[in-house]
Amino acid sequence: MDLVDPFGRTIRDLRISVTDRCNFRCTYCMPEEGMQWVPRSEVLTFEEFERLGRIFVERFEVDGLRLTGGEPTVRAHLPVLVAKLAELRVPAGSSSPLAGQKPDLSITTNGATFRLLAHELREAGLDRVNISLDTLQRDRFQQMTRRDELVRVLDGIEAAKEAGFSPVKINAVVERGVNDDEILDLARFGRERGVEVRFIEFMPLDATGHWMNDKVVSQDEIVSAIAAEFPLEQVPARGAAPADRWRYLDGAGMIGVIPTVTKPFCGDCDRVRLTADGQFRTCLFATSEFDLRALMRAGASDDDLAMEIQRAVGTKWAGHQINQVNFIRPTRSMSQIGG
Repeated sequence: MDLVDPFGRTIRDLRISVTDRCNFRCTYCMPEEGMQWVPRSEVLTFEEFERLGRIFVERFEVDGLRLTGGEPTVRAHLPVLVAKLAELRVPAGSSSPLAGQKPDLSITTNGATFRLLAHELREAGLDRVNISLDTLQRDRFQQMTRRDELVRVLDGIEAAKEAGFSPVKINAVVERGVNDDEILDLARFGRERGVEVRFIEFMPLDATGHWMNDKVVSQDEIVSAIAAEFPLEQVPARGAAPADRWRYLDGAGMIGVIPTVTKPFCGDCDRVRLTADGQFRTCLFATSEFDLRALMRAGASDDDLAMEIQRAVGTKWAGHQINQVNFIRPTRSMSQIGG
């Protein structure tokens, strides 16, 4: 049975935050000190994640599961969860192209410890990996992440390739006055390393609440900067995928841009989110949550949980309203929601 929101969008993608903890302190995501971590007793167990995943995949025909955080690789024994989710099957009669198969399993990671897990995650059933990398300059990397880990992140990218993940995608948040002078360098890095760089417009989810619109480098600016050096051709419409994509005319790969602020893709959004502490969110910028953990731990049946999920999806917005006067910032930062 398809899970359809009030605007006729069919939900196909579930983002699962497995932890709110992280080994970085990126300036656009977390404060340097003072984070209040979710008590471990309130974080969902692997069995609870699997149970909810099963409802989404087998009952609602969701065919994409992405593990996020915080930093998902700091969750102990992560390959065990991946293996559990890899056993799920999209119903054979589904309209999904993955009907009768396991859902597409992916992860977003900062890459710093990915070499330790890359092969094990691949063997467990993980299909794809996105690694965050906002700068290629060691000093700037330390300023942006508050950690001196650039070398390990670059090694994590190589480990992902060695483990057989393809394509390996790089997520680069672009912030004016911080790293916008590296757009071309990051594009060149992707071309030389055989990875697809996805540039992300700076969003109002920073932990300190200092986001301002003039810090956003638009999709048009990003594409123009790259095309001036490496001619590009846009590929067909992205559908429900968040990134617009371009191919290099010389055949040296692709780039993507996620224009959340300047060209929102809300009209095609097929995503919902589950936080590490079991709160269900219908939008990254939602101001309300639905407590699936409380229901599960109070003895709710799968039918009860499915009804609550349907009720929540029935409240999904048409769009996030960034840059409109009625926009309200979520009370949680990105690390607490899940990237």
